[in-house]
Amino acid sequence: METGTRGAGEAAGQVIAGLEIDQWKYLSREAGDPRMHAILSVRVDGTGGGGPGGPLLAQVLAVDCSSSMTWPVEKLHAAQEAAVAAIRKLPDGTPFAVVRGNEQAAVVYPDTPRMARATARTRARAERAVREMVAGGGTCIGAWLDLSRRLLAEQDAPIGHVLLLTDGKNQHDEHMPLARVLEECAGRFVCDAWGIGDGWDGRELLRITRRLHGSASSVREEAALPAEYEQLMNRLLTKTVPELVISVTPMPGCTVRYLKQVFPAEVELSAEDGTGRFVTRAWGDETRRYQLCLTADPSGRPHREDLQLAVVAVDVPGDDAVRLPPPRPCLVHWTDDPALSRHTDAQVEHFEQHQRLGEAVAAAADAHRRGQLDLAEHQLGRAARLAHAMGVDEQLDRLARLVRIEDAEGGRVVLLPDVKAIDFQHLITAFSHSTYGPASGTGSGAAGAVPRGGATVRCPVCEAGAPAAARFCPSCGHPFEARP
Repeated sequence: METGTRGAGEAAGQVIAGLEIDQWKYLSREAGDPRMHAILSVRVDGTGGGGPGGPLLAQVLAVDCSSSMTWPVEKLHAAQEAAVAAIRKLPDGTPFAVVRGNEQAAVVYPDTPRMARATARTRARAERAVREMVAGGGTCIGAWLDLSRRLLAEQDAPIGHVLLLTDGKNQHDEHMPLARVLEECAGRFVCDAWGIGDGWDGRELLRITRRLHGSASSVREEAALPAEYEQLMNRLLTKTVPELVISVTPMPGCTVRYLKQVFPAEVELSAEDGTGRFVTRAWGDETRRYQLCLTADPSGRPHREDLQLAVVAVDVPGDDAVRLPPPRPCLVHWTDDPALSRHTDAQVEHFEQHQRLGEAVAAAADAHRRGQLDLAEHQLGRAARLAHAMGVDEQLDRLARLVRIEDAEGGRVVLLPDVKAIDFQHLITAFSHSTYGPASGTGSGAAGAVPRGGATVRCPVCEAGAPAAARFCPSCGHPFEARP
């Protein structure tokens, strides 16, 4: 049973926020730690898809220039060309800077204490500075992020963004501890991170991007990086809503355990000052999904009837022109019937399966690193079984780079003989991008009964699945042609 309600309808020329809630409302009165899980689908539409330009966006490009970037020589060249491609995309007036990173961090452009403003002249000068960068030294990602934070703090642009590229692991953490830097940077800007070459750590990139509201990606071929940077900048320049707040107000006897983004990539969210307000960053025309977990106490509460457990609302601070949906209830129905309480919502199950999929891939990577090839094969078989159950063929295609899939449903795979450690890192970053999930309104299915296929279309740009009625791709933002 699902308690979702469509968000506000479309209106020409007006920015609209929408909200749906998918949940299975039945909980057992006998459960020792009863938890209610729900998926919140939050939508922003009508931003116009235009670039923010001038005062809305401030951009830092952090480029790994450690000694490992010198070989093969194509690696540094690709990093330089990618940075140039991003610079060329910046609208006039956009504050920007280029940071050279090794065991320290330095601004290579501009040569002033403050960020430059994008013009034809400054873009050309920045391109020259990027192409003159040389590699040498170690890797301290914390230093790169800390310098980026200080640069962006001098700007009043509502959307601060760091595009970080690395080919290695964080070797010099003692110089600028990454954990401390991430806490200082959280909520101040969005960071997308890319891996290149064969020495980076996928989980380290995810640690950064999940804390800083971004996503982690990678390229297998160095020459592909500039085009990937162009696509990322195209998506970034459609974001015109700096932040959106999700508020969760629990009823007496209910506690908010967590709220986290689960689509298009997992992002950590923390409530502001212990309140139920969770801030999300940098929106364009897109849909994101969040998993809400509530703990409830049935003591003294009526059963066999619907009760309001919490109220969820969305708000765009400082922008009264955005049309907001009314608050939506999250319900609970206490029951003694195990036939009801053992079920779960299809959306919830989809994203929990996706989390288990990522855990299986990470476990396979650890086993392979230790030389436990049988265990690595077993974990990749588990991943194949989960991907098959979820109906995500693109994930099975990615697994097929590492294993020969003999029986996806049964999880029977054979590890390919030429698999390398970096192949697992590519898989970790790829699997951090979740699929859209089953259509809303299918929450009456039992656990594991997530439907395959359904009313979906394939994006011609990123090949991700999307609901058939979608006006744009929920993964990359590509607009779909109007369909009758």
